[in-house]
Amino acid sequence: MIKTNTYTYNEILQQPSVWLEVPELVEEKKSQLSHFLGEVQRSKDAEVILTGAGSSYFVGEMVAPFFQQDTGLSSRAVETTEIVTNPTQYINKNRTTLLISFARSGNSPESVAAVNLANKVSKKIYHIIITCNAKGALNKVKGENVCSIVLPEEVNDKSLAMTSSVTSMAFTALSLGRLGQLDEMTMQLQLASKLLRSKFEYLIQQVEQLGNTKYTRGIFLGSGAMKGVAHEAHLKLQELTDGEIICKFDSFLGFRHGPKAVVNNEALIVYFFSNDEYTRQYEMDLVRQVASGQNPILTIGICNEPMEPIGLDVKIELSGVRLEDAVWTVLSLVPAQMLAFYKSVALGYDPDSPSKSGAIHRVVRGVKIYDFSLNGNLS
Repeated sequence: MIKTNTYTYNEILQQPSVWLEVPELVEEKKSQLSHFLGEVQRSKDAEVILTGAGSSYFVGEMVAPFFQQDTGLSSRAVETTEIVTNPTQYINKNRTTLLISFARSGNSPESVAAVNLANKVSKKIYHIIITCNAKGALNKVKGENVCSIVLPEEVNDKSLAMTSSVTSMAFTALSLGRLGQLDEMTMQLQLASKLLRSKFEYLIQQVEQLGNTKYTRGIFLGSGAMKGVAHEAHLKLQELTDGEIICKFDSFLGFRHGPKAVVNNEALIVYFFSNDEYTRQYEMDLVRQVASGQNPILTIGICNEPMEPIGLDVKIELSGVRLEDAVWTVLSLVPAQMLAFYKSVALGYDPDSPSKSGAIHRVVRGVKIYDFSLNGNLS
């Protein structure tokens, strides 16, 4: 029996509603956000670092390419876990930096440590914190160079797996890059919300039955920012099945350079298709190549626009409204969340707490933060 009374299931389904709250939250902080962005944009060789750990880092991967396009600022995603262990390799002391930190709970030790280290290394740094927990340690970080956006409590996902928190933080960050076009962003989110609501029954019909397919490997592919979606999707399936399904992710073109060796007759491949016609040419080339030369047990294509299902066993088409690339990138994650949920249930796991061994937790455990000094690295 499908566990529709679980946190995970309901947190996936609540996404169209919670997305609509994002623009207002950004509007409330617009003055301070505009000041921070203006200061960074006026600085020579400034950069934006989008950071987090696990799924929160993958939010940065999904958003960074679009943030760079929208603001003209060099933008990249870096894990808090990397900043903590090697701060001077990622924070340039002479470069004005905007650090955008993502966190569901804000209580992972690396979240606050990354902010503190960035303050210690950089001569001029601004912080925008996007979190789902008003009471978290990250939201308690204060200062003239800090602006926090706290998302509604309902997106502080209770399940082990992050779902609505991921997409809501992503849409919030996309809105930051479009402070001058918030009305347009609001309209796009309304379109995305309406589209997803209209497709939920179709999605459930498509995805629920796939939970019984006997695959042991999951491979997720996306181009550009959608590689970040693939990264998050691979983690969702792996963590919701307690590692029973081993998962990989890559870009469409990168997959050929060695990682394609993982494909066998027990492998699932999920293709996240771009709305960009130029990009999709490369994506379809790989789909055809896999279909003609290898034998995965199941191939799934997730797309926004109608397309020929060449080389696909299942096409999940969320069509009806052509979404702009950035919005489609985030929305495309939802079918993969549902795929992971139904596979978790089919294998007998509790989707809210799938780790039978206790190897993973909702908030990471066992991390010790050490003192750091620019002079000799120890204090």
